Amino acid sequence: MLVLTRRANQSIIISENIVITILDIHRDQVRIGISAPRDVEIHREEVFLAVKSANEAAAANSKNLGIELVIVDEDPKTQQPE
Repeated sequence: MLVLTRRANQSIIISENIVITILDIHRDQVRIGISAPRDVEIHREEVFLAVKSANEAAAANSKNLGIELVIVDEDPKTQQPE
């Protein structure tokens, strides 16, 4: 893990198109702003883990019910030629 020290109104740039800015520091809370392309998913860790857990439970439940899940990828960049 890379550890950086930043002050309010200072930023970190990731991969030229993601900017994380420290907006405010107040007691034990840090407010950050994230500027990223719309196709980059950004979640708080606790929300990400809750969604992941719910998805895993739903997938396990569908297997128990004999339901087959089919994932459709509509992104032309990731589709393989036929």
